[in-house]
Amino acid sequence: MNLSFQEKSLWVVFLGLIAASGWYCYTVSESIVPTELAVDVMPDQVALFIAAVVLLIIVQIVGHIAIAVGDRRSEMDERDRLIGLKGTRNGAFVLATGAFFALSAAMMTKGNFVSSHVLLGFWVLAQLTETGSQLFLYRRGR
Repeated sequence: MNLSFQEKSLWVVFLGLIAASGWYCYTVSESIVPTELAVDVMPDQVALFIAAVVLLIIVQIVGHIAIAVGDRRSEMDERDRLIGLKGTRNGAFVLATGAFFALSAAMMTKGNFVSSHVLLGFWVLAQLTETGSQLFLYRRGR
C-alpha cells in the first residue's frame, strides 16, 4: 500500500488522538469515585487533560518527523484540498451537534463536569470524523 505524505500524516493524527483521548477518558473514569456524583471539573482532571494534550503533541511531533524523514514529497494537489474540505465539513456537523448537546447538558445538570466532558468528547469525535473521512476518501480514491 503506497500512502502519500498527507495520508501518513492523517494516520498519525488519527492514532495519536485515539491514544491521547483514550488515555484521558480511562484515567478520568478511574479517578471518579463511583459513590460520588461528579459536579465540577477538579484540578487533577485539568492536570490529566494537560498531560493528554502533551502526549498528543509528542506523538504528533515524533510521527511527523518519522514521516518527513521517509517521504519528502509533501506538496498538496487539488485532490488533497478537496478531500480536506469534505473531511472538515463532516467534522463540522459532528462538532455543531456536540455544541448543542453540551449546551443542553449545561442547562440540565449541576456544575460543569458533564457539559465540559460532553463538549470535549464531541470535539474529539469531530476531529476523528474529519480525519477518518479524509482517510476513507483517500482509500476510496476520490
